[in-house]
Amino acid sequence: MMNLEALLKELVEKGVADIFIITGSAVSYKKGTQIEQLNDAVLSPTDTEELVTQIYQLAGNRSMAAFKEEGDDDFSFAIKGVSRFRVNTYKQRGTYAAVIRIVSFSMPDPLCLHIPSTVMDLAELRRGLVLITGPAGSGKTTTLACLIDHINKNRNAHVVTLENPIEYLHRHSKSLISQREISIDSVSYAHALRAALRESPDVILIGELRDSETISIALTAAETGHLVLSTLHTVGAVNTVDRLVDSFRAEQQAQVRMQLSMVLQSVISQQLLPSPDGSMVPAFEIMHCTPAIRNLVREGRTHQMSAVINTSASEGMVGMDASLLALYKEGKISQQNMVTHALSPETILKQANI
Repeated sequence: MMNLEALLKELVEKGVADIFIITGSAVSYKKGTQIEQLNDAVLSPTDTEELVTQIYQLAGNRSMAAFKEEGDDDFSFAIKGVSRFRVNTYKQRGTYAAVIRIVSFSMPDPLCLHIPSTVMDLAELRRGLVLITGPAGSGKTTTLACLIDHINKNRNAHVVTLENPIEYLHRHSKSLISQREISIDSVSYAHALRAALRESPDVILIGELRDSETISIALTAAETGHLVLSTLHTVGAVNTVDRLVDSFRAEQQAQVRMQLSMVLQSVISQQLLPSPDGSMVPAFEIMHCTPAIRNLVREGRTHQMSAVINTSASEGMVGMDASLLALYKEGKISQQNMVTHALSPETILKQANI
């Protein structure tokens, strides 16, 4: 039987991002945008059950009860001297399966990741709501980790993170860091967030704003003088604000827009795109809440925000399509990828003189 610990060590050395354990296929991994098979050994249901069981053993003999009862489970674990791993185990067609993401022990370097300085400057904020948005796998968690690391190294504060699962481990530096994992340290984001307000936090990181209850508490936390950082699975500031407001009943939406207009500081939307050299490069849309933006949020005229973003470069803002166009002109992404990820494909082709 395959030794999972040895397998993980081998794939970490290969520099892969994700590992797939699925019945009917060999162990596979993603490097860049390509999924490749490790070998020709097709996994049987017995093989995947054994490998998934080994995952739980490596995770400190974590109980498999929740996985067996509910059909899926999220958690993380580490192998000393190798790496940390974020895991989703799940059942598919009655068999066990897992996707394992490799997470480095060391903190990511924002310069190496091409995170703009205007994004990193958000770590200097003392209050309000900052949202990092984008599709799954776009690097939102990594950007948040960079912001928390900057705060930790440069500010005397108590930082409370609410994550599911915890990926990057932050060591206490100038700040005190309390990292809570949902389902292990608390029953839900909403429950943990209410408790966080009684834990004398200066900064609160919420892994994801999933429901109106969590969003409402996050807005209150930002109103009461805390810096709140979180994520949404949206692309673009317009979609992000609309998603937040639409999470509430119609009779509550005017009040939510008013709250957002007062506490929202910035929305950073990011996408990861393949580069011709095989690496991945990020594209960023950056919206800061100037008085003009706050007015549009308050009045529900979010459709006009893109125009403000595109004409506010002097305020540090940039639209997603402008970011993609710059990457294309620098030769960092292909024309096809520029168009595929653009919010307005026809317009971006005209701007590129294609």
